[in-house]
Amino acid sequence: MRYREGEIPKEQMAVHASDDMLLLSAILGFFIGFVLVYLGRKGRQMWMWVWGLGLVACSIYLGLSMTVGLKLFGHF
Repeated sequence: MRYREGEIPKEQMAVHASDDMLLLSAILGFFIGFVLVYLGRKGRQMWMWVWGLGLVACSIYLGLSMTVGLKLFGHF
């Protein structure tokens, strides 16, 4: 189903997400990424620790941008 501009129902938009939920996502992403790095190094799976490092980096950036206002990439 396609919506025209301004016709998207509000319950489908992200305006209902709170900052606490996003911060929880950053914290969970950090821990899951750390576990992926550990398991990838232990099992010698390069894809697992590369994805884990990427998830840790993104989670740290999200957490820092929300808590201290860090903006490395402009308006992202």
